[in-house]
Amino acid sequence: MTYVVNQSITSREYQEFREFLEAASGIALGDNKQYLVNSRLGGLVSEMGLGSIGELIECVKCDMKPGLRERIIDAMTTNETLWFRDHSPFEILKSHILPELSGLRARPVRIWSAACSSGQEPYSMSMIIQEYLQAKPGSLSHDAQITATDISPSVLKNAREGVYDAMALARGLSDERKKRFFDVQAKAGDVKAKAWQVKPEIRKRITFAEMNLMKKDYLALGKFDVIFCRNVLIYFSAELKREILARFSQVLEPGGYLCLGASESVSGYVDFFETVRYQGGLVYRLKKA
Repeated sequence: MTYVVNQSITSREYQEFREFLEAASGIALGDNKQYLVNSRLGGLVSEMGLGSIGELIECVKCDMKPGLRERIIDAMTTNETLWFRDHSPFEILKSHILPELSGLRARPVRIWSAACSSGQEPYSMSMIIQEYLQAKPGSLSHDAQITATDISPSVLKNAREGVYDAMALARGLSDERKKRFFDVQAKAGDVKAKAWQVKPEIRKRITFAEMNLMKKDYLALGKFDVIFCRNVLIYFSAELKREILARFSQVLEPGGYLCLGASESVSGYVDFFETVRYQGGLVYRLKKA
């Protein structure tokens, strides 16, 4: 049966959807973003046999379809990512942060990749750690531990598997790192098609977990030396940014580091951090009491 989908959305429906999305995920849609809602949810409307996005909104409001809430959030979440995105945070991690922490920690260095999407960020971190340890054997008393979280169950499933096609690997990954850190495998059902899986030595450092950054208690994750939360806060309201940054400060060790996206800053939101500038970029360090 073929369904004809009317993807138009009224002003009232759009406002209701904005309120739902912000309450559920923290994402604050701006004015006149109806086109984004249409493009992201049109396929889901058709798949579910509904006639319009308005009907989809009614379904989620009435909790008529199990799992629908999560699927809508998944569809509206931007999972744009690539390997070693923006380069400088990873170079700062290898050249400055890890050498500093190696002399201070008699336990594993702990790093949190918040909003890890399909895994490129935490796997990039683990590759950096591997390169650091190969260049300076024994410099860390214990191997590092990476906790990677995201709101989307579907992208976390893919991230845990650590399997990527050629197109995904071409986005920011050098041929040299591809050869060092990935194993080639045939794609399921097509022996001629290739896929690449992150090697066990890189995957073993990472624990993936589902988490909504609107969750009140970050302390359940433990304490961290470094937090990467990049290109995420731009989607949140000013109030929620302040709350999240305050929660980050509670789970960072004194003197711990926070890495944000190039267009993001703690300035104007909290005063728990000081800016540390390096050649090519900057990070934020939690002030010591």
